[in-house]
Amino acid sequence: MKEKSCGAVVFRGKKYLLLHYESGHWDFPKGHMERGESEEQTAIREVKEETGLDVDIIPGFMEKITYFFKKNGRLIGKDVIFLIGRAKSEDARLSYEHKAYKWLAYEEALELITFKNSRNVLKKAHDFLKKMR
Repeated sequence: MKEKSCGAVVFRGKKYLLLHYESGHWDFPKGHMERGESEEQTAIREVKEETGLDVDIIPGFMEKITYFFKKNGRLIGKDVIFLIGRAKSEDARLSYEHKAYKWLAYEEALELITFKNSRNVLKKAHDFLKKMR
């Protein structure tokens, strides 16, 4: 079985947004695609649902990570597509799925992110944004 989610590396100025999930890890906002949604629509909706923030997606960046997890004894493959979103404010309001959030400079965010594949996404997003500035 295969699942697909989309999310965004959210930034404002030179800071990146990380969420502290109930399960204990730090990562970017993301969630399941709904029928008929584009990847961009899913990323915008999930950021809004999880943080209360509105974002503008920056065109030209897309990074996919794939991982596996067990659900009800079955191995599930999951693809997560990450885009880059510029937040219109820093005033996040978290959903029930998260315990905390932090706006961090690149180096601090890189240290806090729990999973290596997400750190790699941040590195690529940061390099992409540096070329744009």
